[in-house]
Amino acid sequence: MAETASETGMLAAFSESLDGFLGYLASEKRHSPRTCRNYRDDLRRFLAWVEQLPAPDWRAVTSHDLRRYVAQLSREGLGGRSIARHLSAIRRFYEYLLREHLATDNPALDIRAPKSGRRLPKVADVDQLNHLLDASPEDPLEIRDLSMFELMYSSGLRLSELAGLNLHAVDQRGGEVRVLGKGSKERILPVGRKALEALACWLEVRQTMAAESESALYVSRRGDRLSTRSIQSRLSRWGLAKGADQRLHPHLLRHSFASHMLESSGDLRAVQELLGHADIATTQIYTHLDFQHLAKVYDQSHPRARRGYKKGREN
Repeated sequence: MAETASETGMLAAFSESLDGFLGYLASEKRHSPRTCRNYRDDLRRFLAWVEQLPAPDWRAVTSHDLRRYVAQLSREGLGGRSIARHLSAIRRFYEYLLREHLATDNPALDIRAPKSGRRLPKVADVDQLNHLLDASPEDPLEIRDLSMFELMYSSGLRLSELAGLNLHAVDQRGGEVRVLGKGSKERILPVGRKALEALACWLEVRQTMAAESESALYVSRRGDRLSTRSIQSRLSRWGLAKGADQRLHPHLLRHSFASHMLESSGDLRAVQELLGHADIATTQIYTHLDFQHLAKVYDQSHPRARRGYKKGREN
C-alpha cells in the first residue's frame, strides 16, 4: 500500500512539474499551443516508460536509462527525426527542472538519436502549378481558394501563417503581406501580381460573407475565420478538380516556392529570409533539390554525360 502511495505521489509531482514546464514554454518562450501539446505528449510517453523501470522515479533517470529508452522507441518503429524530437523534449524538460532546483542532473544532455536518411520535400513542377493556378474559379468559395493558393505559392507562407492573416496584414498598393511566423516573429513578404489580382477578386466576394467585425482575411461560408484543416481540405479538393497529377497540400506550395526561387536566383540567404527560417541549415535542404534538377539537366545535355553516348561517335 505504501508503494502505491509513493507511485501516486511521484505521478502527482511529475504532473505538477510538467504543468509548470508547459506554462514556461507558453509564456516565456512563446511557443505555440501545438508545440506545447507535442512536448506534453512526448513527455507523458516518456513517463509511461519510466513507470515500468525497476526504480520508477523520473527524477533519478540516468543517461543509461535514456539510451534504453531510445532503443525502445527505435524498436517501436520511430525514425531518427521522431526520436530526436522526443529527446529534445526530455532535454528541455530537465533543463527546466534544473532551473527550478527540482533535479540535480540532465540525463539527456549527451544522448543523440540514431541517424536516419534525409527526406527531401516534394515539389510541384512549375508548369503544373501554372496550370492549376490559371484555372478559373467557378463559385465564391473557389475565388477564395484561388486567392489563398496564389498567396501561399507567391510568398511561401506556412499553413498557420495563412490561416492567421488579418485584413490589415495585406498592403495591396505596396504589394506586401505582413505575417506572424514561428516564435511570434514578424516578417514582411512581397506578393506577386497574380496573387494580388486573385486577392482583389476575393475581397469583393468577402464583404458578402463576413461581418464587419470579422478581422480574418479568409473566412468560411459561415463568415468566421477559416481553419487550417479546412484550407488543407480545399487545396486537396482543388487539385482533384483541376487535374493535378499529385496530391496537393500546403507544404507542397511552400516547398515549391522555395525550390523555384532558389533554382532561379541561387540566393540561399534571401530564400532563408523569405521562408522565415532561423537557421540557414534548414533552408539548405532546398540546395539538394536544386542540385537534383541541375544534375538531370547536365545528364541530358552534356555530350559526354548522355547515357546514349558512345566512343564510336567521337572522331
